[in-house]
Amino acid sequence: MSVTRTITVAAGPFAPGHLGELTRVVPFELVDCLLDEARAVQRRVRDLPSRAGVYFLLAMCLFPRAGYLAAWGKLTAGLAGLGPAAPSGKGLRELRRRIGTAPVRALFEVLAGPLGRPGMPGVMAAGYRTVAFDGCKSVKVPDTPANRGWLGKMNASLGVTGYPVIQFMTLVETGTRALVGAVFGSTATGEADWARKLLHLLDATMLVLMDRGFDSGDFLAEVAATGAQFLVRLNASRKPPVFRSLPDGSFTSVIGGVKVRVIAAEVTVTCHDGTSYGGWYRLATTVLDHQALPARKAMALYHERWEHEVAYLALRHTLLTGRVLRSKTPAGLEQETWALLALYQAIRTAVTDAVAAVPGTDPDRASYQVAVDTAQDLVVTARNITDPDDDLAGDIGRAVLARLNPPRRPRVCPRRVKSPLSRWNKHPPGKPTVTKKITSITSTLISPDHERVTPRRKSKTDPAGP
Repeated sequence: MSVTRTITVAAGPFAPGHLGELTRVVPFELVDCLLDEARAVQRRVRDLPSRAGVYFLLAMCLFPRAGYLAAWGKLTAGLAGLGPAAPSGKGLRELRRRIGTAPVRALFEVLAGPLGRPGMPGVMAAGYRTVAFDGCKSVKVPDTPANRGWLGKMNASLGVTGYPVIQFMTLVETGTRALVGAVFGSTATGEADWARKLLHLLDATMLVLMDRGFDSGDFLAEVAATGAQFLVRLNASRKPPVFRSLPDGSFTSVIGGVKVRVIAAEVTVTCHDGTSYGGWYRLATTVLDHQALPARKAMALYHERWEHEVAYLALRHTLLTGRVLRSKTPAGLEQETWALLALYQAIRTAVTDAVAAVPGTDPDRASYQVAVDTAQDLVVTARNITDPDDDLAGDIGRAVLARLNPPRRPRVCPRRVKSPLSRWNKHPPGKPTVTKKITSITSTLISPDHERVTPRRKSKTDPAGP
């Protein structure tokens, strides 16, 4: 039996410039426009035009285990009959230098943004689109003098870490885990300072979920000034004044000159064998209408902030496979990181479009791993690069929909830390050490008169409070 396939690619030396079916998300016209704006278009068309270089950067991130020549081989594997160029490793390095960082960063900024439709499960809450701030300090980079000079090294219990790490700060749509914006750099800068660089992306349609690292009065005032609402967990040492108690158990107060509604509750998790554990939470929100966002609903909504961690899991482990980035200079690191973020968002766009084709499907059930595996296969075979007559879902969407994850099970899993340098290397007290099924989660609202407040220490030498 003979099987014949038709592959539609760009002509001549531009043929290797593709990303399989993801080329529909990152089309030729977009890449050409961004290269032209950055003045990175080649002066003469040779074997390695700039457009092919941008797609090579994305392929380099899609195949993190492959070297330069192997990644180029993935792009040209389906083009054997066209006689694509066979550059050297040095030629591909020079291609990266010629392109620079500007067009790759612009590509991410074009792709970044919310992807969820208002009718999708988990996208909206109390009439607002839920987004979240969070940082990540676990992506390692090569330990070279240039990279150390830019990023430094984090302190560890016995000195410093083995590799420098690059700190990410992203604004993520929690419903779809799409990147709304991102910045990155040295860990010497605090997370709140990095997050300030993304405040211009907030608007009045958003509800921002944040943990205790973002509860300073000045930062919350800056978030409120954008017009967005927020729901933030407060530090245990903070004691906001009580203005008026509300019927749902919350009370109004002021933090950083912003009028907020404060909710305090004891959350208890009960497992199938009768064991239970829990903690004390106190949240503050600018959604002052207790009927639009009741206290118990706000406590449950705050848990959606952890969808941000799932986005980092897909970026670090599913896409990057936990590997160290390859660039040995700060300029190369910036270019590679923007390409990695752009690739993540392109795949997330394909996944969300597939989920939108089946109304009522929760984006949480879509497997990012399936999407990555399918995208890799389509790059190697050079399929579906340009196919306007095909459906919008494409092969990536069909693969994702055919292998949807089951609905999330209510269970508690033990924390597994692989790095002894992690600050989370100790198991939380009271939490089960084996996986157990959760039978109930209850929240007991606490009145302001019975709140527990831990005094803030003045210095590390001061004795601990009660």
